[in-house]
Amino acid sequence: LNTRRGTERRPPQPVCSLLQPFDPAAFNFTRLRREELLLRLHRAGSAAAPLLVAINVSPLVRGHVLLLPEAAQAQPQVLRAPALRAALEAALLSAHPGFRVGFNGLGACASVNHLHLHGLYLPFPLSVESAPADPLRPGGPALLRAAPAPAFLFFAASPAELDTVSRDVCRAAEHITDAGLAYNVFTTRGDPPRGMGAGGGRGLRVLLWARRASFGAKTGDAFNVALCELAGFLPLSAETLYHDMTEDEALNIIHQHLLPEPELLSLGEDL
Repeated sequence: LNTRRGTERRPPQPVCSLLQPFDPAAFNFTRLRREELLLRLHRAGSAAAPLLVAINVSPLVRGHVLLLPEAAQAQPQVLRAPALRAALEAALLSAHPGFRVGFNGLGACASVNHLHLHGLYLPFPLSVESAPADPLRPGGPALLRAAPAPAFLFFAASPAELDTVSRDVCRAAEHITDAGLAYNVFTTRGDPPRGMGAGGGRGLRVLLWARRASFGAKTGDAFNVALCELAGFLPLSAETLYHDMTEDEALNIIHQHLLPEPELLSLGEDL
C-alpha cells in the first residue's frame, strides 16, 4: 500500500505512439536538480558515459531509484543494448539480493519519454526468480509460463554473458515494437531457465513481456500494469483495493493487457 504515490506523483506524460520522439519541451531528466542525483556509475577503462542514479520522486518502495544512461543525449524511451547492459551491471553491483532493475516501454506504462530504467528493492522472493521455463529453441529465449504473466526469459549465467543477453533482449524488443506491440523488462537474480535442479548456479534472469499497447495518459484506475505488476509485485495506492482486491480480480486486470497464447507462441517462434 502506497497512498502517497497515488495522490502526489507528477502526472504521467501522454503517449500516442510506440516510436514517439523525444520532446525537449516536456519534462525530462536533464531538468533534475543537483541534489536529486545520487551517484554516477562508470566502468573502469570504458569510454561510455556514466550511468546516473537519481532519486525517484514518486517511489513505489523505499530506495526506488532511476537509472539514467547517457541522459544528456536526450533519447526517447526505447531500450538499447548499452543501456540495458549498464543496468544489468548495476544489479550485479548491489550486495542486496532483492535489488531488481526494469524498464517500462512506450505504450507499457512509461511515465516519461526520456530513456530511463528503474532500480528498486523488493525484500522478498518472487516466483519469476525460480519457476522453470520451456526453451523455445536451443540458444534462444525460453517461455516462462508462471503467473501472473507469461514472459520471454533470457539468462546470464555470469558477467561475461551480459553483452550477449543485452543484445538479444533489445533485438527481441525491437521485433516486438515492429509488430505493433509494447513491452516491459524485469531483471532479477534467479535460477537457470530449467529451474534450480537443472544444474548450474544462479545468475541474472531478464524477463521480457510483449503486450497490447496502451496510449494516452494513465488513468490511475485500480493499478497500472507495468514491470512490477507483471513480475508479481502489486503496489496499490488505495486502501480499499489493498484490503479487498482478490487474486482473481488482479489477474483479470493484468491479463487484459496480455497476448492470447497462440499469438504469444507465434511471436516466440519469430524471436
